[in-house]
Amino acid sequence: MNQPAPSSSSSASAGATPAAVQAWLLLGMLVWGVNVSAVKVLTGFFEALPLAALRMAVACVALSAILLWRRGGVPAFGMRRLAALAGCGFLMVYANQILFALGLQRSTATNGALIMALSPLVSALMAALVFREALTARRLVGVALGFAGVAAVVLSHPGASLSHAGLGDLLLALSVVSFAVGGVGVQRLARQIDPLSMSWGIYVMGTAMLVLHTLLGPSPLGAAQLFPGAWPWVLVLFSGVAATAAGNLIWNRAISVIGVARTAVFLYWVPVFGVAVAALLLGEVLTWWHLFGFAAVMSGTWLGTRPAAAAVPKPAP
Repeated sequence: MNQPAPSSSSSASAGATPAAVQAWLLLGMLVWGVNVSAVKVLTGFFEALPLAALRMAVACVALSAILLWRRGGVPAFGMRRLAALAGCGFLMVYANQILFALGLQRSTATNGALIMALSPLVSALMAALVFREALTARRLVGVALGFAGVAAVVLSHPGASLSHAGLGDLLLALSVVSFAVGGVGVQRLARQIDPLSMSWGIYVMGTAMLVLHTLLGPSPLGAAQLFPGAWPWVLVLFSGVAATAAGNLIWNRAISVIGVARTAVFLYWVPVFGVAVAALLLGEVLTWWHLFGFAAVMSGTWLGTRPAAAAVPKPAP
């Protein structure tokens, strides 16, 4: 993969070790796994799109506070970088949230979980097309193992069943593609902008689009929904600050260090952690299928994130 020399703005990312980044990624996936249950509870208090806009707005406030604390001010972007950030915000925040919400309304939870588990494969294909990253057999085996582990966890759940593909499944698949294409843009921007400033710019742009869409839509966030009680707001703050702001800051930093294809493999841990948290907090029973899924995801992550072996030059005759 031909890459230009990193600029001074990305020197912080260049100094991070892949092992440390992967450890942070595991923590981020744990938070995202808990967030699945949190958002599921919140759908009982808010409509899907207003809830997404509210979570993203809270995330923007949190990222702005971190940015002011770490940088002392708002970064100034040139027009080209501003346009690139707006494109990533459109794909990773606005389009992703709308397609995901509309898709889940028309599909089943089982179909949705399995379709979202295709994200690492889509990201690997995008990286191969855009950055000429080698789509090695080892990486493909890792992606396949991870998907098998997610399928074992999802399909072993009581009452889980696959339905025929429909419009909802297509919308969910488009949300996966939208997030993966945005991740490719993040990998390009990471060579020029530090992860914190980049994450802030992406979420401000995407959230502005999402909030505007929600305010002009058929079900804007009303006063009755804004004050459903203390517990829903605790979950909103957790989802916006910990899962969205901090989680995506970890995500974008990981892309800048190890690339979008290797970062995306960690998404397999989200349903695994989600099931584990449900078992601990809700008393759900773990089966041998869950243990198989855990082992498959762990093996797939190890295979999918290992860097390609450097070619050994042949001795001159």
